[in-house]
Amino acid sequence: MITMIRVVLPFHLRNLARVYDEVELEINSAQNGPVTLGALLDAIELRFPVLRGTIRDPDTLKRRPFVRFYACKEDLSHEPPETPLPPEIVTGAEPFFIMGAMSGG
Repeated sequence: MITMIRVVLPFHLRNLARVYDEVELEINSAQNGPVTLGALLDAIELRFPVLRGTIRDPDTLKRRPFVRFYACKEDLSHEPPETPLPPEIVTGAEPFFIMGAMSGG
């Protein structure tokens, strides 16, 4: 079964990927089992190779500092890659957000 997931990227990553709105990613959920956070990040990097290394470290696959993940108003930034995505994300009813965090004072 092909799952279409909507993803909203932060402005600087949209510029790198040369997209102007949210993107839709196809993930084969029947072949890969449940749609997970890691599968979604893999799909983003596969479709937009220029984003490899910007969202997560290419060697460890850990989330980069100052990058946050949100789904259904929940912060998934510290969840492991095997975390299943909420049904609202998998069905395309809600978008998955990748945001650039800010720091400073």
